[in-house]
Amino acid sequence: MFDIGMTELLVIGVVALIVVGPKDLPGMFRTLGRFTGRMKSMAREFQRAMDNAADEAGVKDVAKDLKSATSSKNLGLDALNNAADKFDNWQPGKAPKTGDAARAAETAKSVTDRADEAAKLGAETAAKPDPAPAATPEPDTSPKGDS
Repeated sequence: MFDIGMTELLVIGVVALIVVGPKDLPGMFRTLGRFTGRMKSMAREFQRAMDNAADEAGVKDVAKDLKSATSSKNLGLDALNNAADKFDNWQPGKAPKTGDAARAAETAKSVTDRADEAAKLGAETAAKPDPAPAATPEPDTSPKGDS
């Protein structure tokens, strides 16, 4: 709060000793101590009153709810962080770990199965003849109205 160093306090003490005098100096320090004690107690009382008012208003409950609503787990950021960590640790030249190898093999199998299904579907659609296009009626060009 106040940036008063040791040299400043020494200067203040010497000036107080000269101005007040050695007889009245202990009484002045006692009074100054009581004054600072009262100020501290008033500050503590004010802080307690503010804390009690916040508790009654439910500020802590709202803050707790807000923290839980914005947690990284609820937002799905933990899954994103895990994926980013896996990407950071990925090394293209090295063989995957045993669990990763099984997952990679399963993924490759599902990709080839999908490709086979797409090829079968393409062969079936190529074997079916295209339906004949529907005949479109010709527009009526006869003059309308009374002539």
